[in-house]
Amino acid sequence: MAKHISEVKGPVAIKNVAAFMVMAQRLIDRDPHLPGLGVCHGPSGLGKSYAAIYLQNKTRALRVEVGDSWTRRSLLIAVLAELQIKPKNRLTVSDMASEAIEALAEEPSRPLIIDEADKLVDKGMIEIVRELHEHSGAPIILIGEEKLPSKLLAVERVHNRVLDWLPAQPCDLEDTQELARAFAPNLTITDDLMDLIRTQSGGRARRIVVNVSRVAEFARNKGLKIIDLARWGNGALFTGEPPLPRHVEPFKKARAA
Repeated sequence: MAKHISEVKGPVAIKNVAAFMVMAQRLIDRDPHLPGLGVCHGPSGLGKSYAAIYLQNKTRALRVEVGDSWTRRSLLIAVLAELQIKPKNRLTVSDMASEAIEALAEEPSRPLIIDEADKLVDKGMIEIVRELHEHSGAPIILIGEEKLPSKLLAVERVHNRVLDWLPAQPCDLEDTQELARAFAPNLTITDDLMDLIRTQSGGRARRIVVNVSRVAEFARNKGLKIIDLARWGNGALFTGEPPLPRHVEPFKKARAA
């Protein structure tokens, strides 16, 4: 059955986004005696960052994404920047943590989202997150890959302060349709082709968006406003699998004259 695609603006409200919002609200509304850390984990491409951006737009949440080269100082500078605070020169890490705690405590219902939080655990920096949360009372959401919960298990003082765990889920057909509405608003993609896009993408939102773009380009080149599985035919979809090694004939040197 064909489904009409209408334009959707802003981050796409797929199910992972809705679940992320529920978790965030639970952290915000928790009783004062409860811990306030949340963890969203799962393989890349499932839409965890989409969910974080959606929450940011809805709640004025603070959001930082940890870089590979970051130190404790880098993390605190990024958090302070989100808080619109420029740290004074020559402040120690401890001084910057105190400034961040003080600013976070002024709005204790405003969440702080830390994306790529695995890197903080790997570098032995995750205790700073516990310090920020414990002394400010602000809810903090950690986003990371599938192994993030098991990594946190080794850091007991942080693990014990997690109130909610959210495993990101692969997109279903309805999520795929929502993404198509947002990224191909002028094209009608029938459910049979939509489901192929979902399965070939492994349910990963990022790959679904790539494949919707491929289908939209194909339809545009063919002058189609509606496209189904039959019209798509044997067109290639992006699966994330690397290409097979090519057989290359060895270079033969030309004989000297």
